[in-house]
Amino acid sequence: MTFAYQEELAAGSAGEDVRNAGWLLVDDGTVVLTAAGQSHLLRAGDAALVGGQVRHRLATHDGAVLTRADLRAVAVAYPLANPLVVRDFVGRHGGVAELVRRCPLAGPCRPSALFASGYASLLGAAMTASWLEDTGRGTDGPAPVLDPAVAQVLSALIDDPGRAWSVESMAESVHLSRSALGERFRRSLGQSPSEALRDVRMRAARHLLAGSDRPVEQVAYAVGYGSGAAFSRAFTATHGIGPQAWREDPSGARDAERTEARRGDGRTDRADEEHAPDAVLVEDRAS
Repeated sequence: MTFAYQEELAAGSAGEDVRNAGWLLVDDGTVVLTAAGQSHLLRAGDAALVGGQVRHRLATHDGAVLTRADLRAVAVAYPLANPLVVRDFVGRHGGVAELVRRCPLAGPCRPSALFASGYASLLGAAMTASWLEDTGRGTDGPAPVLDPAVAQVLSALIDDPGRAWSVESMAESVHLSRSALGERFRRSLGQSPSEALRDVRMRAARHLLAGSDRPVEQVAYAVGYGSGAAFSRAFTATHGIGPQAWREDPSGARDAERTEARRGDGRTDRADEEHAPDAVLVEDRAS
């Protein structure tokens, strides 16, 4: 998570299909969230988290005010619903909601990347705890276990996003075939290994862009891209805005969300196609 902002939807807004991960809190009015073939009526105080692999849209009849953030799951310990809807989030997690409202990441109160990560942890924990409670799973017993092979691969990706990963190398690291690993990722996370790698690299890139002044080219190498041009194309395809423009004004990504609907179309499963044929320089590891 790197930005949060408040958005007003005009009465009669039908919205557009988008395919980007995000969290929203209804501050006023009502909205209809349509995702994965189902519609959810969200009232003031309700919150929802939508994964990047699910197309969705927001519509409102009488108008609404939302708080939105680019919260996304990277390593998921629970097989959460997608979309994940939490009723009365404000009543159940008033302190968390007030924190985001009072200090939006893209507003006059601008925390560092470390604080942004803290925001994400709070929101993610609150959403997960509410979902476990609502589905009767509780939080006192043993947590649902992420597929061990998927967890191991995700840990390796997060630890070293700059490595020249391919689906084959991920599969080999856990002694599975490419197809077997892909099936486990889809069952556990609802996305392919290459999509998970992209999300990990983009998260690492956002932290580096927000938390340092190193050139975009160095950020590209640090998160596993063979050139600044390849990284810029991937970053723009994901965020709707280039890395330098995002660094100068992360809130600009909010206006680009509507252009992201086609991001998942025609994707390849080759995780290493961003890389140039020559060796990838890894400046350091990004957490």
